[in-house]
Amino acid sequence: MKTDLQRFFDCMDYRASDRRPNHELGAWAQTRARWQAEAPDAIADFTWDWFKGEPALDMDQREFIPVNYSFLPVHPREVLEETDEYVIARNTKGIVTKALKDGTVGGARMCMDQYLSFPVSRPEDFPAVKKRLIAGAAERYPADLEERYAGWASARDIPLVLGRNCAANGFYWRAREWMGTEALSFAWYDYPDLMHEMMEFFADFIIETSRPVLEKVQIDYFCLNEDMSMKSGPLLSPDTYRTFIFPHMKRLVDFFRSHGTRHFAVDTDGDPTVLIPLLLDAGVDVIWPIERASDVSPQQWRQQFGKDLRLWGGVDKRVLVKGPEAIRAHLREFIPLIEEGGFIPTIDHTAPPDVSWDNFRFYMDAKRALLLGDFAALDA
Repeated sequence: MKTDLQRFFDCMDYRASDRRPNHELGAWAQTRARWQAEAPDAIADFTWDWFKGEPALDMDQREFIPVNYSFLPVHPREVLEETDEYVIARNTKGIVTKALKDGTVGGARMCMDQYLSFPVSRPEDFPAVKKRLIAGAAERYPADLEERYAGWASARDIPLVLGRNCAANGFYWRAREWMGTEALSFAWYDYPDLMHEMMEFFADFIIETSRPVLEKVQIDYFCLNEDMSMKSGPLLSPDTYRTFIFPHMKRLVDFFRSHGTRHFAVDTDGDPTVLIPLLLDAGVDVIWPIERASDVSPQQWRQQFGKDLRLWGGVDKRVLVKGPEAIRAHLREFIPLIEEGGFIPTIDHTAPPDVSWDNFRFYMDAKRALLLGDFAALDA
């Protein structure tokens, strides 16, 4: 039997293997509460850290080097107004939001917050942001990092990744956190010098924060979380991306490749199709999670972009509520990609609370048959 690392490389390199990797993102807190009510014994041993693996669901393991790419120090959280219905607060990123309380489980809300203000509204505000993003500061790394290097540098049997998911959020993501979507959309035109400065600064920040680790250990992939698209397309045009982000994205990818990083992934919801050629030109070779509600699919992207683009995700979460027959039919669509490789099927985001435990358990069992190449099981 192959190791999780061998299986991952086989898939990414389009080789046959004993099976394809079994990955998932996670579940909403509200979903966890539902499953706890429906099947407490079945989920009793869950770790709920599905990126690292979930033994009870036979998920493959990955190890993540913990590096802090966020503000240091963070903004102190401050409640500005609170009622029985909502709370207005400044979060650790300096953003003021209004959040509804109804449906909250474990701090996780049923709907997105309303964003009221951001740290940057004009060029004069950006220096204060930069002061909280000192690259390579000792506090960005775990205290026992030096002790861990030997284990990572020796023979491993699971993929090694720099940064947990959403640790190194990308160029668009960070600029949106600093300015807000609407203000950022205008800033490309109103403050072009500021935007060039932001993109250059952030590339330098990720490079210099990653350098001390990459000089001592080779990682298997790095993921830049961007979320720069919506259902109808990206939130910035290809020309805007090419002008402001592309040169620094290419520089960033080149840096990681020069230190032996095998794969570079970008995470974005929505439909980023028109930006994918630019991402490929920059050296990106993985896109996920392929959000099906945006009328995109892994089959479409494989046909359009070929094997240069590896694909993760693509399982329509909306199908999981429809029951076993619909789930089997949906998974059968992926058989050619499973056979070809370069594709790891996962739900196209975290499992939402309208998915019952029985449907999710059926999905995981059926997906395991798909990953094993037991395609006949999907015809049952």
